[in-house]
Amino acid sequence: MSAHIGVTGLAVMGANLARNLARNGFTVALHNRSVEKTDALLARHGQDGDFIRTETLQQLVDSLQKPRRVLIMVKAGKPVDSVIEQLEPLLEPGDIIIDAGNSHYEDTRRREAALAKNNLHFVGIGVSGGEEGALNGPSIMPGGSKESYDALGPLLEKIAARVDGKPCCAWIGTDGAGHFVKMVHNGIEYADMQVIGEAFDLLRSAAGIEPAEQAKIFREWNKTDLASFLIEITAEVLGHVDAKTGKPFVDVVVDAAGQKGTGRWTVISALELGSPTSGIAESVFARALSSQTEQRDLAQKLLAGAEADVEISESFVEDVRQALYASKLVSYAQGLDMLTSAAQEYGWDLQLDEIASLWRGGCIIRAELLTEITKAYAAAEKPANLLFAPIFTQAIADVLPAWRRVVSTAVQLGIPVPVFSSSLAYYDGLRRKRLPAAVIQGQRDLFGAHTYGRVDAEGSFHTLWGEDKSEVEAVETH
Repeated sequence: MSAHIGVTGLAVMGANLARNLARNGFTVALHNRSVEKTDALLARHGQDGDFIRTETLQQLVDSLQKPRRVLIMVKAGKPVDSVIEQLEPLLEPGDIIIDAGNSHYEDTRRREAALAKNNLHFVGIGVSGGEEGALNGPSIMPGGSKESYDALGPLLEKIAARVDGKPCCAWIGTDGAGHFVKMVHNGIEYADMQVIGEAFDLLRSAAGIEPAEQAKIFREWNKTDLASFLIEITAEVLGHVDAKTGKPFVDVVVDAAGQKGTGRWTVISALELGSPTSGIAESVFARALSSQTEQRDLAQKLLAGAEADVEISESFVEDVRQALYASKLVSYAQGLDMLTSAAQEYGWDLQLDEIASLWRGGCIIRAELLTEITKAYAAAEKPANLLFAPIFTQAIADVLPAWRRVVSTAVQLGIPVPVFSSSLAYYDGLRRKRLPAAVIQGQRDLFGAHTYGRVDAEGSFHTLWGEDKSEVEAVETH
């Protein structure tokens, strides 16, 4: 018996992907650095399908059909490089190495280029959906050559989540495109989670609504245009009661949020691309601030609050819902705009309608909203920014008064809402006729002779600030 694909690295994600493949009719060769994990998987789940037990990478390679497909599921970074280094001499031209972990896209681009010199394919695939998704159907975002996808795609599409009969898996683009799109997905996820947390804080701190009652509110919200996996699980978290104390679960959890780095990578990449992802950035900074527990403890003793006395209206809950919708929409708009910038920078042909469609099932940010986002980018006239699509332009116009009321209330009450407020600032920054950047350009020209443009003339100019303040046309130097 020969295997359709081999999996090396059988921690939970690797084991679940292997089981998913076997359940869908593929023969899977199994390998792990410690054979005990292989045997434990076979003992517990050997009935899931056809598996081949191997003890070495050579045995793994020998058990595979050609072109050989080897899926690596180890920790990102040096461990991936180590496995590739061991695999490379065992493989033949045309074979495919797949990295399904959360690797940085630049590492994927480097590995793809290096392996291509020996006529080996390297595919970086983003997999979203966590442990459950890996087992039952994740959203899959593969990069690499089109040729490699022709050999690998049928397997991936078979194990992916499905929405309306269509797999949440499609070829994204060359080299690191798959991992880049997964990184941006995670950045949107960070912003989405943070803004939901801000909504919880507003409902409790401003309106006095306790977690159990909020759980009911979030369940109702999940029947509206906010319907999504994250809203659904938020209702479950808020409704959960700690068995030990009888308190709401959220009240016994330390309020310091962890992160594994993909959100931070998104922000760094956005800065390098010059792409404004302020909502995503603020969500990353909010997690960092939450973890500065010593400073926060000291700040409570030293820093004034001076909160205003604000009357909370009967419409406040609905206002928060509308503001949450607008802020979530901005998170998607910023992430998708970043993908457009990356496509130009790296020469990727990213299809935003297809990417949005992949996110409709299996992944963490799956939401009803993505159906309309997919339609917006599938239209003959694609919007330059998601917010410019007519359906969303109108939707934001409808909720804008509530959005402004919520941010204003939060500021007056001293409740931090970094994603609500930065998303609104982004929206206003887009639509304003004039921004204060003219002042900044004047400053830059005065202290560094960086030049500026004029609204009434072509070219670049410089004012002789230290002399008679006359203006001269800047000479271009190469």
